[in-house]
Amino acid sequence: MRTFVKTKEAAEKNAGWKVIDARGLPLGRVASRAASIIKGKHLPTYTPHVNGGDFVIVINADKIMLTGKKLDQKKYFRHSGYVGGIMETSARELLEKNPEKMMRNAVKGMIPSGALGHRMIKKLKVYKGSEHPHSAQQPEPVEI
Repeated sequence: MRTFVKTKEAAEKNAGWKVIDARGLPLGRVASRAASIIKGKHLPTYTPHVNGGDFVIVINADKIMLTGKKLDQKKYFRHSGYVGGIMETSARELLEKNPEKMMRNAVKGMIPSGALGHRMIKKLKVYKGSEHPHSAQQPEPVEI
């Protein structure tokens, strides 16, 4: 008996679509479930070095929940490249201004870094409200 290894061509053909409603759910739980689906760990043909997961649509990203004091204590940092150019944003500010970026950062931290991770993160679609333009793909809802 030989070990099954999924090929790149087979993985691209069979990619499905899943939709996650993030209303009132903790950020980490939604992000970890989305990362698992994007990687393809829910499939029996999971192969770590192949981008064989499904597309994930996260709706209601603006209604995500953070537990404890994370809204005020959690900080997101970025740097301009100049001396003294570090800028910080609290989770509360980021949730008000750009909730899609908060969700994308959380999922991005849970997938591999490098070229494979760059291809995987393209399978994540995040939207503020409950509407999304991917109804033609007939996404299946995911329970968390």
